[in-house]
Amino acid sequence: MIVKICGIKDLAAMDAALEAGADMVGLVFFPASPRNVTPAEATKLAARARGKAKLVALSVDADERLIDAIEASVAPDLHQLHGSETPAAVTALREKTGKPVMKAIAVAAATDLAPLASYEAAADWILFDAKAPKDATRPGGHGQPFDWSLLQNINHSKPVMLSGGINPDNVVQAIEAVRPDAVDVSSGVESAPGIKDREKIFAFVRAARGEAVMEQAS
Repeated sequence: MIVKICGIKDLAAMDAALEAGADMVGLVFFPASPRNVTPAEATKLAARARGKAKLVALSVDADERLIDAIEASVAPDLHQLHGSETPAAVTALREKTGKPVMKAIAVAAATDLAPLASYEAAADWILFDAKAPKDATRPGGHGQPFDWSLLQNINHSKPVMLSGGINPDNVVQAIEAVRPDAVDVSSGVESAPGIKDREKIFAFVRAARGEAVMEQAS
């Protein structure tokens, strides 16, 4: 199981994610998020992670200036688009950067899965996340999961990452329900918005990989 710890904004959280064995670490470039980092701030974080975990740069309807700044300061392994970007925009980013792109699809009902085929034709990864509340100022599940059964019978051709309200206590249930290729956590391993909790990070990685279950059995 591939594990991604997203929304890292300080070296202590980055070290915890790396020591826990995360496969991917996410940096958020979106000012409305409590996990936002500037390209300049992200440079040290990226340097700490490079060669140890895949670097994922999350942006929301970013303009070319921000993408260029992310590329120059972070040189991510993968871009994650979390806004209203079209399939054409996904393709354009792949061509511009030469990097794989993951497109997030916000899910609250079965109808939200309608764009899946179009995005799969353009993206390298698909991330299913909970749809934000109507009054929200940023995308994402805001710590709340969606109905995972909506994904049980979908056909997909690209690797799938599951996000939205996942935490150390429910990640095993989420994996069993969806059978994704990867799981992604942000607020589920925090003590406060934007503040990562070292013990929760370790607990999440262990649970996602079945290590907690094996420890109990032994």
